[in-house]
Amino acid sequence: MKLKNNLSLKKSITLHKKIISVYGLGNVGGPIAAAWLKKGAKVIGVDISKQLLEEIKYGNSHKHEPFISEIFSKSLSNNTLILSKDGINASKKSDIKIVSVPVAIKNSKIDLDIIKKAIVNISKGLKKGDTVIVCPSLPPGTCKKILLPILEKNSNLKSEKDFYLIYNPERIFEGRALQDIEENYPAIVSGIGKKSRVFAENLLKIISKKGVVSMSSLEAAESEKLFEGVYRDVNIALANELSDFCKSTSTNYWEIIKATNSQPFCHLHYPGTGVGGLCIPVYPQFVINSAKKSNVSTKLIEFAREINDNKPQKCANESLKLIKKIKNKKIKIAVLGLSFRGDVYDSRLSPTYSVVDIFLKKGFQVAVHDPLIKNDNLLPKNVTLSQNLSEVIKNASLIFVSTDHKQYKKLTKKQLTDQKNVIPIFDGRNILDKKNFVGVKLVTIGKND
Repeated sequence: MKLKNNLSLKKSITLHKKIISVYGLGNVGGPIAAAWLKKGAKVIGVDISKQLLEEIKYGNSHKHEPFISEIFSKSLSNNTLILSKDGINASKKSDIKIVSVPVAIKNSKIDLDIIKKAIVNISKGLKKGDTVIVCPSLPPGTCKKILLPILEKNSNLKSEKDFYLIYNPERIFEGRALQDIEENYPAIVSGIGKKSRVFAENLLKIISKKGVVSMSSLEAAESEKLFEGVYRDVNIALANELSDFCKSTSTNYWEIIKATNSQPFCHLHYPGTGVGGLCIPVYPQFVINSAKKSNVSTKLIEFAREINDNKPQKCANESLKLIKKIKNKKIKIAVLGLSFRGDVYDSRLSPTYSVVDIFLKKGFQVAVHDPLIKNDNLLPKNVTLSQNLSEVIKNASLIFVSTDHKQYKKLTKKQLTDQKNVIPIFDGRNILDKKNFVGVKLVTIGKND
């Protein structure tokens, strides 16, 4: 497979001789599409969400990712971005198809339904000389054993001979996704064969200033992405255990890791109320599920998951010691933070849901504050969610800090309490400055206050 008229790959894209389609325009696909649009590509953006397509059309999408909406609006006006719900037609009209739809866990099982549907649509429009790039995090073997057969069967084409199949896992951090793609990390690439891999190397270099890390097989690249998440999950579990140990030895975990991490071979992580998001808690499960099929032990990874899953319960129970003498049955607890991580607008798999559920089961009233999230459909109806801090802490008997929003770091005693009602506080993220809370019962995770 060679470029027509011997055009260079980059020039063929900027001259729109090769059209790119991006399947899924959410947190991952949106920034990927924007990166290619910035390079002068013509992009067909495909998504099944009518609402998202409307938001993109009117410049209201990706509000929390810098530059994305502006790039989309400019590209729509100059006709380099075309929006579509028709995945088959988009495949027919494009040469490079990038798949960035989500893969999730349902009932402890990997759910590939969405990506399989996207691949089916692509396969029905696949042509000789086309390229398929898969970006979601996947269990090793998914591209080769599940996605490739769909592509070849429905198209009557053969990979390497007729089309390229590439795996290029996303490596983004919410809130700086476009910057991560373009500047912060090298792109991980691999292919079904040598031709696909070489094409991937040349293609991804166009948008990745850090270049590419080329891997020997699709399975190796699929594993690499999962290992990034497993590493963090296991090390957060270690931090959670060591912070508990510090409580038992009357030492301060935060003081200790500052000293420990001054040694270049040590990188202890931060403990907290739990691990959330669709990445770190999910990727280890991909590895665990895959390992079970091969009868391979993953005891360390499984135990780390158990530690992190149990952390919301441990923190909630520890916080309740601050109010154990209160006999009033109508106790209200104010929980600060719904986002799974500080300064993101994303609450998916947030440990706050577990914390709230524990308090409700014990019969307490619960109100949740988050400066970034206005509405939420997953909190129980009897739980108040508000961006008004005063409203949330009003008449509260306990304040539980669940998310490390930077805004919380600036909070003071005056903002969270008053002389008539000095509310005890559990800081599950070590975000509050103790100097600002003199005279307040303040318990911080990993500290002996």
